[in-house]
Formats: sequence, C-alpha cells, structure tokens
Amino acid sequence: MAPSNWRTYLVTQASLSAGRSTAEIARKAIAGGVDAIQLREKDTDARARYELGRELREFTAEADVALIVNDRVDLAQAIDADGVHVGQSDLPVAVARDLLGPDAIVGCSTSTVAEARRAEADGADYLGVGSIYGTTSKSVAEHKDGIGPERVAEITDAVSIPVVGIGGITADNAGLVADAGATGVAVISEITAADDPRAATEALSAALEAPTQSPSSTEGQP
Repeated sequence: MAPSNWRTYLVTQASLSAGRSTAEIARKAIAGGVDAIQLREKDTDARARYELGRELREFTAEADVALIVNDRVDLAQAIDADGVHVGQSDLPVAVARDLLGPDAIVGCSTSTVAEARRAEADGADYLGVGSIYGTTSKSVAEHKDGIGPERVAEITDAVSIPVVGIGGITADNAGLVADAGATGVAVISEITAADDPRAATEALSAALEAPTQSPSSTEGQP
C-alpha cells in the first residue's frame, strides 16, 4: 500500500506493550485495519530485530500492510521490507534511496518546512512530521516537541508528498491532525499500550474519518 493511502501507522515499541509480544500487537493492529507498521524496537539488538522483522514481514505481506524499518537500511534489505524511515541524524534520504532502489518507500522525520522541502527534494516518499503533541518515546529537542497541527498545515502547504503526523496522537486529537492536511497518523502507545490494540486501531481510524467541529460551529447547540 502506498503512503498516499496510509491512515493509521503503528510504530513498534515492546517496552510499552504490557508484556505482550510485538508480533501480537502487530497482528491485532492489522485486524483493526492498520495500514503500515514500522519496526522500531530501539532497545533490542540487530539480531533480535532481524528475527522479529522476518516474522512481521510474513504476515504483513499476507495482509497487504506496508512494513517499514526505522533507520536501518541494511535491516530493511535483509527482511525484504517495503522501505525505511530515516531521521535528521540518520543516513540522508538520497543515500537510502540509492541503496534501496527506486521501488522502495523512503520516509523522513521532519519538524520544519525547510527540513520537509529538503527531504522531498532528496526523494522522500512521505514525511513523518512531529512531535505534534509532545512525545515520551524518545529524546526530542524542545523546539521540535509539541509543534502542533499548525506546523502540519505549514508543511503540507509546502510539499506535495504525503504527511504523517506523529507524537502524542490519540483518537481524541487525531482528527485535528487530519484536518491540518496530514494523510494519516503514526502512533506508538495509543495502540501498543491499549488493553485492546485492535479496538484502539479501529477507534483511531474512525477518528480520522469523522469531521471535527470548531468551537464556533457548536455555538447555540444544547
């Protein structure tokens, strides 16, 4: 599935799964209709990520769900993933593209219009924009944490590739990110830490499809 069709995007992190395996969380998210899964698992070694990646690749391929690898181009190649997602301190987008070829999906994390334009020019297929509402999953510079839907709107106006919002997104605020122009949203804890990851995925999808109401549109209503 191409990034332009992604609505819900799961980024894996076993430490938030309440003792459940990443594969179990991923399967339930797929049952709930998730469109893409990113193999992150920063706390595990390369061998463990490789073995997990092989398992994820098998059932994501069956479900036509995109499998993306965080940072590691070599791991993406080894498990035949659909692509890779790089940050501002990782391999440049153009290098990842050269290594993976024209058919791979290459995503890039951005938080400013300048970064977004550069990533698009270098050949990124989509942007991960954030942190929208703040994040506890990784260390983020203060000026990049909690940038809000307004920045999403600025970036979507500046580029022509799909934008996925990330950082503190829940079913309660996902609609605002979509209204700002994001194609979809990426989450970690909203699905991974949920008691029912399938239901959480479904709720996130529903929130993205439901129109949001501005305060002025509800004036005069009981």
